[in-house]
Amino acid sequence: MGLDGTCHLCPRHCGVRRAEACGFCGATDALEVSSVCVHRGEEPPLNPIVNVFFTHCNLQCIYCQNWQISKGDGLTVACYRYTVAELAERICRLLPESGGMLGFVTAAHYADRLAAIVDEVRHSGLNPTVVYNSGGYESVETLRSLEGVVDIYLPDLKYMDSDIAARYSHAPDYPEVAAAALKEMKRQVGGGLMTDDDGRAYRGIIVRHLVLPGHTDNSLCCLEWLADNFNPFSLHLSLMAQYFPPREDLPAPLNRTLTEEEYRTVTDRAAELCLTEGWTQELTAQDNYRPDFTQENNPFEK
Repeated sequence: MGLDGTCHLCPRHCGVRRAEACGFCGATDALEVSSVCVHRGEEPPLNPIVNVFFTHCNLQCIYCQNWQISKGDGLTVACYRYTVAELAERICRLLPESGGMLGFVTAAHYADRLAAIVDEVRHSGLNPTVVYNSGGYESVETLRSLEGVVDIYLPDLKYMDSDIAARYSHAPDYPEVAAAALKEMKRQVGGGLMTDDDGRAYRGIIVRHLVLPGHTDNSLCCLEWLADNFNPFSLHLSLMAQYFPPREDLPAPLNRTLTEEEYRTVTDRAAELCLTEGWTQELTAQDNYRPDFTQENNPFEK
C-alpha cells in the first residue's frame, strides 16, 4: 500500500483505498482466505505443502480453474477473514504435516502482509520454506519487498501474445510485465532449483506454463523466451496439460480440452530448446486437477 493508503501492489496500480472500495481484483483491506490446507498436487519437490489460497486475483482470467475463489465481482464460495496472527496460527497447526513447506497462492494483493505472517510463524518456533505461487502478473517493486521472505518462486508464464492476454486476462501488458517479474525473481533466488538429499526444494524458481487449446503458437513463444532468458539446462519448467473449460459459456477454442497433438507440439519444442528439467503431464490431468472450494477442509480431496 502507498503511504496515503492507496493500493499499488500489482501492475494495475488501481490506486483505490481498499478500506473504502475495491480495485480490479475485488479485494478489500481484509485478509481474506478461502482455504488453508495440506496439498499434495504441486510439483514433486514441493509436496506436501501447506497452501494458503487467498481469494480474489489481479488477472481475472476467463478460464480460471480456481474461478470459485478468484472472481472480483463477487465470490461463489465463502471466504474467511483472518488477522495476521490468526492466519499464522492456522498455518502453524498444519505446517508439521508438510515438512515445513508453506505456499502463498495468488497473493499479490496481500503481498504487504506476507512478511508479517511469516514472522509470526517463525516466532512460534517453525522455520518454513516459503513458496510464492503466482500468475506472473507482478510488480517488480512489490517483488523486491519480498526479497528474503520468499525462498521459492512458482510463477506462471501465461502469455507472450498481448492480444490473447487482453482477451483472456484483461492484461495486454502481461508479456512485458511477466518478463520483468520473472527476471526479478531470478535475481533474488537464482534461475534453477536447489533441493536437499530427499529431493525437497529449498530455494529457486519453477516456472509453470499451461498450454491452452488452440494457442500452441503462444506456448512456443513462451518457451523461446524462457530459453533466451534462463539457462535451459537448469530451469525447472512445469509444462501443464490440465486445462479444462470451467464454464459452459467460454468462447472457442477455450470451450474444449487440449488435444494430444497440441500438447506434443509444445513438449517437442521444449525438448528442442533443451528445456527438459521439470515436468510434463498426461492428458488425463484434465480430469484430475479440478478443485472444489465449496468443500470445507480441502478443495482437492474428493
